[in-house]
Amino acid sequence: MAEVTRFTHKGIFFSPQYHSVENLIFLENEFQLLDDDIVSVVYPKSGTHWMAEILSLIRHDGDPTWINSVKLADRAPWFESVTGMECALKYPPPRLMSTHLPFRLFPKSFLHSKAKIIYTARNPKDVLVSSYHFGKALKIIKDPGSLEEFLEKFLNGNGLMASGSWFDHVKGWLEMRDRANFFFNTYEELQQDLRGSVGRICRFLGKELNSQQIDSVVENASFQKMKGNKQSNGAHISDTVMDHTKGKLMRKGISGDWKNYLTVAQNEYFDRIYQEKMQGVKMTFPWD
Repeated sequence: MAEVTRFTHKGIFFSPQYHSVENLIFLENEFQLLDDDIVSVVYPKSGTHWMAEILSLIRHDGDPTWINSVKLADRAPWFESVTGMECALKYPPPRLMSTHLPFRLFPKSFLHSKAKIIYTARNPKDVLVSSYHFGKALKIIKDPGSLEEFLEKFLNGNGLMASGSWFDHVKGWLEMRDRANFFFNTYEELQQDLRGSVGRICRFLGKELNSQQIDSVVENASFQKMKGNKQSNGAHISDTVMDHTKGKLMRKGISGDWKNYLTVAQNEYFDRIYQEKMQGVKMTFPWD
């Protein structure tokens, strides 16, 4: 297997296959967010593709033509990647974009814009397990080792690339929650009540959909529909980046899978670190 290379920018690991320091500096300091931009912010393995699919469908009033004909990376480009930035700069407004970045690396122009941010969080234990399986198939990161080894890396803020610590990510973005152009939701809420979540997202975006259009968003953004859509399911990920025989981008799409993997001791250890790191966060999550 080829040597895995990576570089660090402001304490966070990035892959030179996707990222460059120049692009990250440009993004943070010079990239201009427009007032009609919508940016989906998600820590890796927390529903990134799912939210991009939901927003793509809302944009087209529930009509699935766009999601079935244009690959997700072109519909909602990750602008921290070099190719994603190229796509974002050419994107005719209104733009739909995605990112895994923590707030401290996000475009500073956000603070003076009306661009809308939709942040999706997920139970970090499920994020850990999903990241572990995905990491086993990714060729551009070092093998995560055993789950026990990866647990340590994850809790130390050394999970997958381009995102840093889960705790810092969530806490950093939650500082924006009083802004009118910031919307916070969770993977678990999307699962429990996708229709209600779609309605709340539409209200936040100022987008009016009728009942049938919302039904179509819900139907076409289901796990099964997405898994069968080559434009959305990761089929486009290059074989040089991912070993498709070792794993899939969309694995189970469920909540609570961590219970099948963490031992009682690992779970208690995780809870202890979680309590320490999330101290002072005045918010209750579905997994608390």
